[in-house]
Amino acid sequence: MGAGVSSFFFGAAAEAAPGAAGLGDLPELCAAQVLLRLDAPEICRLARLNHAFRGAAGADFVWEAKLPENYRHLIGYVEGGGEEGRRRRRRAGTKEIYARLSRPVSFDDGTKEFWLEKSKGRVCMALSSKALVITGIDDRRYWTHMPTTESRFQSVAYLQQIWWFEVVGELDFCFPVGTYSLYFRVHLGKFSKRFGRRVCSTENVHGWNKKPVRFQLSTSDGQNALSQCYLDEPGSWVLYHAGDFVSTNPGQALKLKFSMAQIDCTHTKGGLCVDSVLVYPKGFQQEKVVTGKISEMRSSS
Repeated sequence: MGAGVSSFFFGAAAEAAPGAAGLGDLPELCAAQVLLRLDAPEICRLARLNHAFRGAAGADFVWEAKLPENYRHLIGYVEGGGEEGRRRRRRAGTKEIYARLSRPVSFDDGTKEFWLEKSKGRVCMALSSKALVITGIDDRRYWTHMPTTESRFQSVAYLQQIWWFEVVGELDFCFPVGTYSLYFRVHLGKFSKRFGRRVCSTENVHGWNKKPVRFQLSTSDGQNALSQCYLDEPGSWVLYHAGDFVSTNPGQALKLKFSMAQIDCTHTKGGLCVDSVLVYPKGFQQEKVVTGKISEMRSSS
């Protein structure tokens, strides 16, 4: 709808007869009512159309309608605590808040970050490998931290070889109302740059075709998901879907527990990069997604 609406308005502006009433004569309040029906990128486009839309695009109530209902809580991660932080939050307009929350907001010593996807203003989140509990991570015989520009955190955990593979994480966060999907972002094979070109070695990839990896997700309000699948996509980053959860109370922190494991000790496995855990609004994805066979999914009442 947004693209069609903006095309209509830009076309109408071009075709208006000289001296005739046009969109420039539209009352600013009417222009604001149009903007309320558009996504953030379309609002910014129409703001360039004329004075009425430019003024309406700066109205606080327009941008507040695009923000998550708990945006005042979320902006607290940006400004920090204390009286000075509260003063800055009071001075900031909702357009400024939307723009700031659309950029990554780091917390927990930079191991986690969230942001608003710019189109719909929905919360996305990423947890680095350093925010996860990885079995054997401190033993360089098994794991190494590998710097790379292919991670938003500039580092991934690379598994050389291990018998017991398990990655576990927890997260407490006030998610806006909605349904979310949780993914593990992993890569089979060790990648590098050679003469300016990306190359990937799968020489040490082994063990993932013998038994499936199990993914689990549970929440503090009784939601549970369990699935499993084989890892068989070497050479590229893949999002493995651990499960979905629903947030119904944006004012109360929801605690998530999640894991990725292959603990059959009859064989070793290796050659895997673990980058991060991602939480996206359900249906929103930017990379290849693999969904395993769902073994169990329930919500306790």
